[in-house]
Amino acid sequence: MRPAGWVMAGIVGAAGLAPTLAAIRRGAIVALANKEVLVCAGALFMQEVARYGATLLPVDSEHNAIWQCFDLERVDTIERIILTASGGPFREWGFEDMRAVTPKEAVAHPNWSMGAKISVDSATMMNKGLELIEAHHLFQLPVERVEIVVHPQSIVHGAVVYRDGSVLAQLGSPDMRTPIAYALAWPDRIETPAKRLDLAAIGRLTFELPDEHRFPALRVAREALLRGGGCPTVLNAANETAVHAFLEQRIGFLDIVETVERTLEAIPEGELESLDDVYNFDRTAREFAAGLSGPRKSLRGTA
Repeated sequence: MRPAGWVMAGIVGAAGLAPTLAAIRRGAIVALANKEVLVCAGALFMQEVARYGATLLPVDSEHNAIWQCFDLERVDTIERIILTASGGPFREWGFEDMRAVTPKEAVAHPNWSMGAKISVDSATMMNKGLELIEAHHLFQLPVERVEIVVHPQSIVHGAVVYRDGSVLAQLGSPDMRTPIAYALAWPDRIETPAKRLDLAAIGRLTFELPDEHRFPALRVAREALLRGGGCPTVLNAANETAVHAFLEQRIGFLDIVETVERTLEAIPEGELESLDDVYNFDRTAREFAAGLSGPRKSLRGTA
């Protein structure tokens, strides 16, 4: 690794863990654009951040938004934080209608331009489940103090609720150049070419609770976090494997989260005491999930 003092960690998936840790162990400023690092090794990773005096800057739009509103000097005044979700392209689809979703439809996000894997995660809402786990580790808040709200316009990216009832929110166009610029310039701000908001033209901002019946990924991710140990690692590995299988049309859209849930049920729980434990859980989960997603098939009705 080159001797850089500022590092952007942007490798998608668990593959980003080793290089990001290498930067952390040099005490670098790390702009974290990879949520899976904290999902699969959150507690261990944050211990390394503290041990080596590294600085972690969240780049994910929702966590960056909360960071901009989060009073780090008065954490005791914070009641909860709010992550917003667009709801993805199938927010208003019926559950059975989603059974026939194609990869092309799943990667067509209504607001953001993202890679295929992240777009599919947004469509299943697993992306928001992963962000819930990431927020828990970044802001050191219990899961019950991290709220998720569907906001289809993707204008309010995150908010912090204080104990006096005040809610501080960060608004902006759905453009990743804004959170990247904030991380690059921190603690200052720089100009960006991002489109400026015209609130009068937008006219209305709406919010609703997520439907966890149609989008069970949120429930599965929350349960994995509460179970702790290697469960979030298994969740992340199984999801990466299932999304890959879906993009290759080997399983259906609804099979993605079912693959994750069945993998979590099958693999014995255990604690994460070292990075070797992380890699072992990750490998075992990928192997099991891959066995559920062989040549094109649906998991429903299989043993």
